[in-house]
Amino acid sequence: MAAAIIDDMSLDFPQASNGARWELLSDRVMGGISSGGLTRETVAGRKAIRLQGEVSLENNGGFIQMALDLDPSGAAIDCRAFTGIEIEAAGNDETYGLHLRTTALERPWQSYRQTFRAGRAWQSISLPFAGFVPHRTPAAFDAGHLRRLGLVAIGRAFSADLALAAIRFY
Repeated sequence: MAAAIIDDMSLDFPQASNGARWELLSDRVMGGISSGGLTRETVAGRKAIRLQGEVSLENNGGFIQMALDLDPSGAAIDCRAFTGIEIEAAGNDETYGLHLRTTALERPWQSYRQTFRAGRAWQSISLPFAGFVPHRTPAAFDAGHLRRLGLVAIGRAFSADLALAAIRFY
């Protein structure tokens, strides 16, 4: 099956190609002190969404995230016809996470996770659904009920700098 665009950065920020809107989330919602920003800018010649900030573990914190609903209404979509998600990313040679949420998850800390390294040069990174690991949930991953995704700087104190030029199902 051909790839299906989630966002190709063709619309004005924070609007994504799929009709939903990108948003910045951080551990501040639970008392943490991590800080960050989400901007649209040109990075190494490519239009991108850029997540930058400082991840802190103080006050039980530890993340900043750029998040997007997969349907503008927040409803689930069926992605079983695809193998996974491909991103075009560049960064600061740090490890980041792609977190997925399905309708089976009820708590904000639950997700299905896979990590990737964002090198300094633009690269295409394929993250197969089979590689996503449940986090704090007994529910098995079901690509038939995907609702939301997040690109996350998480789990350790560091300076985050992650640029995303495109994201699609493959």
